[in-house]
Amino acid sequence: MTGTLITVAPTGAEVDKDEVPALPVTLDELVDTAKRCEHAGASIIHVHLRDDRAKPTLDPVRLRDAVAALRDTTDLIVQLSTGGSVRDGEAARLAVLDAEPDMASCTMGTVNFGDDVFMNRWAFIVELHHRMRDKAVVPEYELFDLGHLAALERLLDKEGLPFGGHVHVDFVLGVPGGAAGDASTVTAFAEGVRRYLPEGTTFSATGIGRTTLPVMLASLAHGGHLRVGMEDTVSFARRQPVRGNHQLVERAAEAAALAQRPAITTVEARKLLRMRDAG
Repeated sequence: MTGTLITVAPTGAEVDKDEVPALPVTLDELVDTAKRCEHAGASIIHVHLRDDRAKPTLDPVRLRDAVAALRDTTDLIVQLSTGGSVRDGEAARLAVLDAEPDMASCTMGTVNFGDDVFMNRWAFIVELHHRMRDKAVVPEYELFDLGHLAALERLLDKEGLPFGGHVHVDFVLGVPGGAAGDASTVTAFAEGVRRYLPEGTTFSATGIGRTTLPVMLASLAHGGHLRVGMEDTVSFARRQPVRGNHQLVERAAEAAALAQRPAITTVEARKLLRMRDAG
């Protein structure tokens, strides 16, 4: 792959709107952010939603409305988070797929998440994997620790390949309780992909907070792709808050171009991920 797939994660479930006014939490804000980020070079949008109080929600109506609005206004691949927040139950997380996204996340194991625990039982992972395949939803397998690579190998060996047959993963690095967000860790994960996962597996990498830049640059150096956004960092530089998600996508696209691997289009991304409408 000579280009770079850029995913934007604009909101997440952890950042407080009162503390970060630029965080997009309403549907109008999300759509405006999506359009700006697509123009800047993103091809996937990873979506968490908020309610009228700007608190995380998996409300099924809001999810369907968000998917429809993003499809009406952009060509972005819509990827819904099935992680929700650490307080969401399994039934609500599985029901996210009823909103019929193009993609959805699938976290490959339980991980300490700051002072909380992000629970992902094996039976839940298997059920999510099967439901995504049945609904023709392409998964992005989220890996928070090196052991998640072996867990994904086990899943694919026992339960088969995902819809479309292509495996795409995202290294989520720098979460307190998960793997470190530095270049050597990206190297270890990239080597693990080659060791444990099918030939042709693609990967993106996400660095939380101040680990954003080292993770981004290391991923590009290893032939990987990128995820950026205000879900993962709200600081653009020292003492310089992020003005908007498009600013982070622009920087990622600039880094990719410098690496001679410019951002790919949404059409190219759909073909890479073997999505149902890839043509």
